[in-house]
Amino acid sequence: MFPNQQEIDATDNARLKGLCADLQSWLGLQRRQDDKQKHNAQNLHNGHEYVDLGLPSGLKWAKYNIGATAPEQYGDYYSWGEIETKDSYAWGNCTTMGASLDDISGNAEYDVARKKWGDAWRMPTKEEQEELINNCTWELTTINGFNGFKVIGPNGNHIFLPAAGYRYEETLNFDGYYGGYWSSTPDETDNDYAHYLGFDDKEQRVNSYYRSDGQSVRAVI
Repeated sequence: MFPNQQEIDATDNARLKGLCADLQSWLGLQRRQDDKQKHNAQNLHNGHEYVDLGLPSGLKWAKYNIGATAPEQYGDYYSWGEIETKDSYAWGNCTTMGASLDDISGNAEYDVARKKWGDAWRMPTKEEQEELINNCTWELTTINGFNGFKVIGPNGNHIFLPAAGYRYEETLNFDGYYGGYWSSTPDETDNDYAHYLGFDDKEQRVNSYYRSDGQSVRAVI
């Protein structure tokens, strides 16, 4: 028995509604993908991702360490004011030990973030690291097996700082338990020291220590 015209019209209408629903679903998916691409593009500077934490200064922090490609990766280690990695981190081979220097932020001769990532990327100052501590919530967590802190800004966005330890001579020490991140600011009274952000499972602080140690660098713009 062949369908009558009324049955054909009903079938066509059902198909049309189905096609419209499929089209709307596809358009919604495209919009979400476009929004995601725009979001990613807006949070990319000179080829590297950053996060706007909503800090009072407006400063943006990189999503991962210098030498890394993901938030949980340790990345490379540097003596303060040096722009290359090395096999051993010791007093005798640190070029900035004893040198009288101003804040090195943005100076490509000493600032590894500016040297490696270019454009406006730079090392954070001591004051900017203190802003990160004082204005964010720090939650101890583990990502893909790497311990560290989820640092949540006033606007709810966050970065992850892995507990990458530090290098002294040829040895990596306390990785998984301690994180040390160089600032661009030299110590005010001792030319062998520079300020850094350090943390363990009990506290976060900005302190000063020997420039020769190999520590992590998290860039800012």
